[in-house]
Amino acid sequence: MKTKLIVLALLASSSMFAATRFYVGARFGYPAPAPVVRYAAPPAPLAAYVAPSPGPGYSWVNGFWYPVGPRYQWRAGYWVRPPYSRAAWVAPRYYGGRYYRGYWRR
Repeated sequence: MKTKLIVLALLASSSMFAATRFYVGARFGYPAPAPVVRYAAPPAPLAAYVAPSPGPGYSWVNGFWYPVGPRYQWRAGYWVRPPYSRAAWVAPRYYGGRYYRGYWRR
């Protein structure tokens, strides 16, 4: 008797997860625009000492401000090896009320 209950419980629980599911929804009014993150312009860059290069093949990335929640946080400049040969660092920028992250390009 117990084995029948266990088997029945296993079958019932497995069929619960295998059920076909669908969704029907309706919207009224105008569609909402996609959210756009707007930031205030960041402060001016800070002046800092640039240490000598640690070795050949390193590139200097200038310090920059980046958004953290409603505020900006300073990221000090640093030496780094580019991810691939002849890569150039494109600094982060603020344009048209939007912040664009920095990235490496070929």
